[in-house]
Amino acid sequence: MIKSLVGQSNAPAGIILRGARELAGLREAGRIVARVHEAMRRAVRPGMSTAELDAIAADVIRRSGATPTFLGYHGFPANICTSINDEIVHGIPSPERILKEGDIISIDVGATYKGWVGDSAWTYPVGRVSEEAQALLAATEEALWAGINQARSGNRLGDISAAIQAQVEANGFAVIREYGGHGVGHEMHESPRILNYGRPGTGLRLRPGMVLALEPMVAAGHWITTVDADGWTVRTQDGSLSAHFEHTLAVTSGDPMLMTIL
Repeated sequence: MIKSLVGQSNAPAGIILRGARELAGLREAGRIVARVHEAMRRAVRPGMSTAELDAIAADVIRRSGATPTFLGYHGFPANICTSINDEIVHGIPSPERILKEGDIISIDVGATYKGWVGDSAWTYPVGRVSEEAQALLAATEEALWAGINQARSGNRLGDISAAIQAQVEANGFAVIREYGGHGVGHEMHESPRILNYGRPGTGLRLRPGMVLALEPMVAAGHWITTVDADGWTVRTQDGSLSAHFEHTLAVTSGDPMLMTIL
């Protein structure tokens, strides 16, 4: 059993180590997010608007007794983020954004349940996509799992970051450097910040009870980004495709505990 170490001397500064009851709450929030992604997987198709996806996600979240974490967060105007093709993160759903055959769409979902946050993103192909898009999706998901495999007690944050970067670059793609993962708890963004690039053996040492959202964001071209006039939508500056995958997990004394799965 993992005991809460909040306020104890072996808890790193700014980091909250969650106990078993807290992890159970986070796990329930994560399950709701996973249910939303199941609904998204079924719904994504050519002709669907991103506003329709937003409405489906909101319905699943609210019927589960949760609230959409993103709605109103620093003024964000929707329930989920929908980022298409060269859009990396924070795309705003709209009835005018209609999915087309060959698109890829990152859907980022947050749900708050009894005060606990679940956070996960997945990038979906819309119908048949190009070989480049297929390779990008595969490499980004593989990078996520490479990072998850390093999220073990005794390792360091740099081990996670380096594993993600190595997997991405081995496939000829670029890690987005201006955005990364984070801690999760009662707030969506808690300490620590988790880079998607780095050196093994560096950074914060991982301990049981840490709850982390790992989220590699990867570009088919260059990693430099730009933000649209809406103040939210982040895209690749060179217009290259981008993919984004994210799971929330807890570090344990053994294998990582995935929160955002069914």
